Amino acid sequence: MQILSKSKLNAALDLLSRQAELFVPLARGEESGYYPWKSYQAGSDQLMLDALNVMLPPKGVVFPQTERIYSFTGNDKGVEIKESFENHDPRIIFGIRACDTAALDCFDDVFLTMGYVDSLYAARRENTTIIAHACYRPGDNCFCAAMGIDPTEPTKADVIIRDTGDAYIWESKTDKGDKLTAALSSLLEDREAAAPEMQAFKHQVDYEGVAEKLKDMFEHSIWDELSQTCQTCGICTYVCPSCYCFDIQVKSWGDEGYRFRCYDSCMYPEYTQMAGGHNPRGDSRERFRNRFLHKLEFFKERYGKPLCTGCGRCIVACPAGIDITQIIKQIKEADTSAGA
Repeated sequence: MQILSKSKLNAALDLLSRQAELFVPLARGEESGYYPWKSYQAGSDQLMLDALNVMLPPKGVVFPQTERIYSFTGNDKGVEIKESFENHDPRIIFGIRACDTAALDCFDDVFLTMGYVDSLYAARRENTTIIAHACYRPGDNCFCAAMGIDPTEPTKADVIIRDTGDAYIWESKTDKGDKLTAALSSLLEDREAAAPEMQAFKHQVDYEGVAEKLKDMFEHSIWDELSQTCQTCGICTYVCPSCYCFDIQVKSWGDEGYRFRCYDSCMYPEYTQMAGGHNPRGDSRERFRNRFLHKLEFFKERYGKPLCTGCGRCIVACPAGIDITQIIKQIKEADTSAGA
């Protein structure tokens, strides 16, 4: 069994950051998220490996909030593509939790399957190595197990680390993981250690059967009640590790320019605004309904899993106190006879 002592953690991070751009969970001022280790400022930043989750998920490593797609030149004869901006630079995500690796699995479904490959996403994803941090003590708002995720066995991980108190058990799972293990060989020890015991979840919800029940609830009156307090601010979509809505815009000057994409939110009325002025989801109730149908029904119908991974970030961030687990419970209890 290979062990990484916590006393050698900074040395390991320094070494890994020489292999690739290394992203780690940091608290920075009033924010927390995955930032490059090379940007770490001792005394002001705090490494958050002991925290269950930082507020901003690591999806930005493979799906940036803003990224250029291609540049172009144009004239009266047409448009010429000058350069596309696939980024093949190697990167490592260190300390990602199972809820977030499951979210990356959802991103892979969307951008790499069903007959279409997004070249921008594929370039980043193929060159990303994942060192996942197994969870044994769920937080107050964690409910990943209810969404079919084992917090102790993160999916898509190249390496899994398990916190034993003064060290991490280091388990390589893939060829990528073997390469990192070899790079850290001088810091790893061979000795036995016991993984922690799994603690009970404090936040309980039963998702079983919800996707199937929602098929008959599109016009149900429950959406009037559930959406009343929603401010459609969109913060839930930005802190969600599995939300992937984006917009495409163009920046041009003279005959030159570039297209770029940036995060968008299905909670905004402009998201579905059509050129002719019609908006199929102009009402906040309709946008609210679409978000939760997508999370709990539509995605599962298409890819076999819910789009919610139970990280609990939206519960913490929502200014109106909307709790997706309570929505699941109310859907389970809803009367669907006579099309209520």
